[in-house]
Amino acid sequence: MGKIINFKLTSKILSRNVFIVSISILACSVIALIYSEPIYPFLISFLISFVIALILMIISKQEKHIAELNRKDAYFTVTASWILMTLIGCLPYVISGSIPAFIDAFFESASGFTTTGSSILTDIEALPKSILFWRSLTHWIGGIGIIVLVILIMPTLQIGGYQLFTMESSLQEKIHPKIKSVGQRILAIYVLLTIAEVFLLLLGKMNLFDSVCHAFGTIATGGFSPKNTSIAEYSPYIQYVVMIFMLLAGTNFVIHYYILKREFGKVKENEELRFYYSAVFVIGFIITLALFFKMNKPFEEAFRESFFQVISIVTCTGFATTDYLNWPVFAWVIIFIIMFLGGSTGSTAGGIKMARHLVLFKNIHRNFREIFHPKAIFHLRINGRSINDETNNTILTFITVYFAVFVIGSILVVVTGVDMRTASSSVATCMAGIGPGIGTVGPASNFAHLPGISKIILSFLMIIGRLEIYTVIILFTKRFWEH
Repeated sequence: MGKIINFKLTSKILSRNVFIVSISILACSVIALIYSEPIYPFLISFLISFVIALILMIISKQEKHIAELNRKDAYFTVTASWILMTLIGCLPYVISGSIPAFIDAFFESASGFTTTGSSILTDIEALPKSILFWRSLTHWIGGIGIIVLVILIMPTLQIGGYQLFTMESSLQEKIHPKIKSVGQRILAIYVLLTIAEVFLLLLGKMNLFDSVCHAFGTIATGGFSPKNTSIAEYSPYIQYVVMIFMLLAGTNFVIHYYILKREFGKVKENEELRFYYSAVFVIGFIITLALFFKMNKPFEEAFRESFFQVISIVTCTGFATTDYLNWPVFAWVIIFIIMFLGGSTGSTAGGIKMARHLVLFKNIHRNFREIFHPKAIFHLRINGRSINDETNNTILTFITVYFAVFVIGSILVVVTGVDMRTASSSVATCMAGIGPGIGTVGPASNFAHLPGISKIILSFLMIIGRLEIYTVIILFTKRFWEH
């Protein structure tokens, strides 16, 4: 009988991931030295994580023959990687005493690596610079991981219809022999966008430390800021720069890849891209008019305030320039609704994703056409390609399961003593990786006051939502563990 999971093979991958995290922790000790802060939290954290990486590497060396990673191994490895990274990410917080409670540290670490941006910190600026840098760096690391996951790994696992949206079919066929070169180019785009934003923020007179931290949070669509007021106190120029890069980070990185290759025809024919930008601009313009007419704000301020929050929520970044709970009721209700949108597939954004919503709308449109033309046969197409029934059902099922997990999660959080509005928005924002929510976890507040059990539930919902639900849930099915 064969093994259900090849733990020696998965240990090899896990050891590499832990090694990357350990080196990242060590890099933060340089920041501690620059700002004359204690270095021991990072050295101790590095040693612990490095030892874990070595143990996993020793286990993997016991594998006598070269084996390929099968689907079960991949599901297990992806989930285990994010949980293990989250646990290791707690170390600098706990050892430094910045976040002494383990549950709080786990929540903050999960929020970082899943690029959620929800926080239990009540006074962010009171923390050492090195800890704040680590906090933002977890976003950037998690963002790279998500890009690799959704563009290179998930299509081969056929999770949630990703094989349809991430790569054009001819390119997808070349992924296996060229996986290293494709990954390197995508990583290069990720790094270039980060550097470009840092440069433009510096031009706006934001200091280097804040520029790097905010760039990490923007390109990863994370939302952690080293400031208590997020982006609110910065100049309009800074806000527009962050706004533009949030929009770019929420765009499929394959689109950036095609732009670099000057294959503009493939960019033009991408329906998800048009749908994504259309949704942002329509919703942003509606709220702009509401702020202009209902709150008598100057048009430029209404435009900037509206579009910043809309882009931040749709791309699941979570930066804020205002407390949208002070807007007219229907405006912040719209904000709650768009928490379920998500950015593009193949981006660092979370949520359901625009492509799936696009397929849902195409199904609704087809159903109406079939009512009026019962004998006609209508095929679903996206980006000029037909969607077969299996892929279509997979996508629609994913949306259904997403909302089912949302409802179950909301009920569980309510049971812990949290009011319904706060509970539902907490679950929505954590599953989508957004950050702030509605109720007592709005943009002017945080998650510190929630019961410990609620924080644990929300932490795991961050991981479940970030890893596209199926990747985690499938581990809890009986069939997965059968030979």
